[in-house]
Amino acid sequence: MTDTNTDTVTDRVEAALRAVRDPQADLSVFEAGFVENVVVEDADVTIETDMTALDGDTANQVVQAMLRAVDDVAGVEGVHVERTTPSSDDRASVREFDHVIAVASAKGGVGKSTTATYLACALAADDDVALFDADIHGPNVPELLDVSGPVQSSEEGDPLPVSVGGLDVMSVGLMESGAPLAWRGAMAHDALDDLFTNTAWRNDDVLVIDLPPGTGDVVLTTLQEVPVDGVVVVTTPFHASVSDTSRTVELFRDNDVPVLGTVVNMAEYVCDCCGEPNDLFPEEAVGDLDAAVLAELPFTHDLQGTPTPGDVPAPVADLASEVDAAIATAGEVDVPDAAVDIRGLAPEERKARVRERFTALDGGEPFVLVSDRDPTPVGNFLGRLADAPRAAFDPFEVRRATPDDWVLATIRPSGE
Repeated sequence: MTDTNTDTVTDRVEAALRAVRDPQADLSVFEAGFVENVVVEDADVTIETDMTALDGDTANQVVQAMLRAVDDVAGVEGVHVERTTPSSDDRASVREFDHVIAVASAKGGVGKSTTATYLACALAADDDVALFDADIHGPNVPELLDVSGPVQSSEEGDPLPVSVGGLDVMSVGLMESGAPLAWRGAMAHDALDDLFTNTAWRNDDVLVIDLPPGTGDVVLTTLQEVPVDGVVVVTTPFHASVSDTSRTVELFRDNDVPVLGTVVNMAEYVCDCCGEPNDLFPEEAVGDLDAAVLAELPFTHDLQGTPTPGDVPAPVADLASEVDAAIATAGEVDVPDAAVDIRGLAPEERKARVRERFTALDGGEPFVLVSDRDPTPVGNFLGRLADAPRAAFDPFEVRRATPDDWVLATIRPSGE
């Protein structure tokens, strides 16, 4: 005789469902928050679920597992799953993140998306992190993380990110079927702006944005639409890549975006047979980068697999620590004690400060100047003070430390 007591059948159904696991987090469907309600009417069971945290393929796997589990419960004659549509209430917009970090590159093929994805996974060890794939013409993040769409929508119609081990992920690649995206400027701008504006994030500590390579419309749109706290620029040690990267660094500074530093990817390859490190490029021009090097990542099998949020190779964990430290001081410049700081001063006071410090130096002593404008022309003034030609100042280095701060470093020429 079939037991149709409602309470008893409900208990059996819930017990069966607790044996169904989230394949990503290894939690029961109750612990993972997928089951919102179980309704038993006579011998028919309805399972109300919220599967928006999973990509499409994984969600279908979990649904089929629930159907099989409940179908075998005594007293159940019929079972179906209803997917509920969550609300966007209490979800974060792109402007509510504590920090927004962009990852950029001057050209494709340098490992930008790989670096962005691994960085997001590394930061997820300590923070609630989201990863936005803004590379609208080549969205590789879904493939790197082995996730797929379709993207679900909230009751209000806002796109909901896919969750990968607690990491929120949004990408145009989750909405498309893998076909090439040939969107022109206005169309790309509108699509990106819609995702930036409307995605209802669950996490709101750190947002990592994987920008497209180069300095085109999408990059500039991101700078205009999103409050980016700092950018990490990825390059290889090849001299042409380094040269292009320096120009990209300057672009971000021109748009008042602090450059946290650079990542030199594929810095070396360690031979599997002999264990000896080998340079992958014939020349190394990293010293020409006008930004701090946060990490030099090797070409290794460890960085060619599927990243796992919170569990990354040591070089990437070190990169995340460097990024954390850099974001804490983004927009600031470290002024040496002996430097002349003329930021915010009137022109005559600027000259007086420079004259006072420089004339007090002996030949061969260093001179450092911090300014809120390009101080290159100061070289001529120093030449007049030293009664020496501009060529006598060696070295004479000017670097833009932040969007608003320049540093000049030289040595007072020794008298002949």
